[in-house]
Amino acid sequence: MSRRAATLTVASVLVLVLAMVGALLPVPYVALMPGPTSDTLGTDDKGVPLVKIDGQRTYPTDGHLNFTTVTYRGGPGGRIDLLTALRGWVEGDVAIVPEETVFPKGESQQQVDEENTRQMRDSQESAEAAALNELKIPIRNQVQVDSVQKGKPAEGRLKPGDEIVSVDGAPAASVSDVTGRVTRRKPGDPVTIGYRRDGKDEKVTLTTAPAPTDAKRPVVGIVLADRFKFPFKIDISVGDVGGPSAGLMFALAIYDKLTPENLTGGKFIAGTGTITPKGEVGPIGGIQQKMIAARRAGATVFLTPAGNCKDALAARPDGLRLVRADTLKSAIESINALNGAKGTIPSCENR
Repeated sequence: MSRRAATLTVASVLVLVLAMVGALLPVPYVALMPGPTSDTLGTDDKGVPLVKIDGQRTYPTDGHLNFTTVTYRGGPGGRIDLLTALRGWVEGDVAIVPEETVFPKGESQQQVDEENTRQMRDSQESAEAAALNELKIPIRNQVQVDSVQKGKPAEGRLKPGDEIVSVDGAPAASVSDVTGRVTRRKPGDPVTIGYRRDGKDEKVTLTTAPAPTDAKRPVVGIVLADRFKFPFKIDISVGDVGGPSAGLMFALAIYDKLTPENLTGGKFIAGTGTITPKGEVGPIGGIQQKMIAARRAGATVFLTPAGNCKDALAARPDGLRLVRADTLKSAIESINALNGAKGTIPSCENR
């Protein structure tokens, strides 16, 4: 073998080895894939209803109201390799996104999982409130401290379980009331928070601090949640699923079970969207993967938050009709219209 041929052979081997090593190197990306989809009108593998209501008359249901999920590979605790990322970029049902999209900088995988669990719990409670509000069933609201952030003004002054009753003397009827009044201040300004602990009313004045992600936004370092007193018991059981995006479908299931009319008309309806206690539907992440999961499960209608319509239209699977859902009320009206009732059916196209 000539010296030149030997040099080319060695160089080729080195390039191949470097390419193989590079392909196996971990990269800061996450692969998002279609996850399981579950019928909120049905039962789990053990026969337990996903939505169970006690203490109030319920009615038989039919059809499907499925919530959808996204699974992922990667993250700070187990990054995917370059080869997996490249393969995901060319596969139609996988999205490769920067790691910080799923795992904000400075947060561990455990912290993200804990936050997703909290969001799921809050979304269930908001869904219950939204459904009962739509049915004009009275409920009582409390604003509760869910957690206190270390190193922030509220540390050692407020604690989880405290009920926030006022901000600067104005009543606090919802989380948005509290956050809205605090954010009217500037970092460094004082804010007086009235709270109830163990049945006793107290007040504390805190000096606001700049938010970690926005130095102009004031915070006191508490995570709040709306907590409601319901006139009967509603249990939602979904296993190891996190995040807030099933709120709309939970609310629809509760509404369907509490009304004599068969909401779905036997149709296989899936969907996604966060929900507020007032019934406002918000956008979510992973819309492409959720639509794919819904269609694979058999759905023909997909309830889509308005904020996700553009991405949904670009990746809609064949055979899946997108129905825009702005509120719980509009989603119910759209489903009724699909079943022949009078009314319009808003679509993502005419957003």
